[in-house]
Amino acid sequence: MKKNMGNLDRIIRIVLAAIAATLYFTQTLTGTLGLVALVVAAVFLLTSAVGFCPLYRLVGLSTCPTSTGQA
Repeated sequence: MKKNMGNLDRIIRIVLAAIAATLYFTQTLTGTLGLVALVVAAVFLLTSAVGFCPLYRLVGLSTCPTSTGQA
């Protein structure tokens, strides 16, 4: 898997995941919406950890800066 997420994108996802998890565990978001938020938070954390987003691959998007001069 080639990385397709830049550092800013990864940081934003981690922050959003933390917010969603906090809202769930403080019971601000409950029920189905709370569970969906928790699952999305887990996906955001996983994709941030690996630096690869499958959805970006499908639409041909990459926020990762290209390396120049490297072999």
